[in-house]
Amino acid sequence: MITVGMNYHVLPGKDDLFVSVFAKVLQVVDEMPGHARTRLLRDVFSEHEYVVLSEWSDEASFRAFIGSERFRNIVDWGRENVLAGRPTHHVYGAQADLARPD
Repeated sequence: MITVGMNYHVLPGKDDLFVSVFAKVLQVVDEMPGHARTRLLRDVFSEHEYVVLSEWSDEASFRAFIGSERFRNIVDWGRENVLAGRPTHHVYGAQADLARPD
């Protein structure tokens, strides 16, 4: 299992559009092989900053999703001038079991 963190800085006034496009992406991602769960989080200290946390069985499944035609057909941030810059993505490896105190 991997977790992918995708960081977005949205232009002022475009937050509602960003969230509505994310809702469409979520419909597609839920149908993708290897997808477990995705959440959109908003930074409470920095307006217009978001992170999408997405859990996948493996990195290949995630890469297949972001390389898919269905994904590209939904997301066209440039056309709408939604983002303040290119998003950054980070892939985190399998989570180790955390030791629990007795």
